[in-house]
Amino acid sequence: MSRFSAVPFSVLDLAPIVSGSTATEALRNTLDLARHVERLGYQRYWLAEHHNMPGIASSAPAVLIGQVAGVTSTLRVGSGGVMLPNHPPLVVAEQFGMLEALHPGRIDLGIGRAPGTDQTTAAALRRSTSALSAEDFPQQLSELIHYFTPPAEGEPAPAITAVPAAGNRPPIWLLGSSGYSAQVAGLLGLPFAFAHHFSSENTLPALKLYRASFRPSAELAEPYAMVAVSVVCADTDEHARWIAAPNGLSFLQLRKGRPGPLPSPQEAADYPYTDLEREIVRDRMESAVVGSPDTVAEGLTALLDATEANELMITTMVHDHADRLRSYELVAKLR
Repeated sequence: MSRFSAVPFSVLDLAPIVSGSTATEALRNTLDLARHVERLGYQRYWLAEHHNMPGIASSAPAVLIGQVAGVTSTLRVGSGGVMLPNHPPLVVAEQFGMLEALHPGRIDLGIGRAPGTDQTTAAALRRSTSALSAEDFPQQLSELIHYFTPPAEGEPAPAITAVPAAGNRPPIWLLGSSGYSAQVAGLLGLPFAFAHHFSSENTLPALKLYRASFRPSAELAEPYAMVAVSVVCADTDEHARWIAAPNGLSFLQLRKGRPGPLPSPQEAADYPYTDLEREIVRDRMESAVVGSPDTVAEGLTALLDATEANELMITTMVHDHADRLRSYELVAKLR
């Protein structure tokens, strides 16, 4: 029996805009990928929220979730995640209450506390800098959860009713890349998703804190941890490394304050890296699992052994859409 047979595989999609392409094509590829991974047996399909990023088309997760849910029938579709500081909780409740009402039992609401962008763009989203502090997050989260809860019999009607959120609450997940959200998720008895793909040094401490802090709730009797990991799988190790290389260059461009579309493998190969830049890229790619099916199986097995994750969420950023479809197909066969 496969090491992965009891561990669900899911997908995190940023709707990458690649060099030479457009946001429209990226969004069409998202819908195509969602149909593809549903046929392959993946459990969830989450869309990320990023703003002011020329290489990422998923700026409005609620809109894209509705489109993905509309072209699939068995996938759970959700946000990976909604960055709560960017939005009034009432608006998030209305959006996801509507999605749950339209697609009952198939929507997940993943919540993050980072803005998912630079501070100038975050201020433009909220029209204020006053709600960008991490200290506001517990209050915002409590307000959001409250909107999904209909009043008990005999209680007065609330001053604000989030229609159709009340009575249409999707499962709420907390997302994190450090210990803060891990502890909050544990204390509230919520499932927790950790961003191993960009904060691998914090993975084990955060998961340990989540499990130590966990208190059973009406939603969850035991801790449930999902780990998001960057994976690029191809028929050979050599080809996998070739198509994965643009991720390193993309990160380097972002670090330099010049984000852009995801480069092609040839663009990544032709870039004149300095020794320092090569070290930055090497460090960035260290947590990624890249290679042939055997190599990827070895890497994911090690990750599962270390984290004891209940679920793996695979994110695959490559330039060619066919390579991305193939990567998810090869990973699915590991199960």
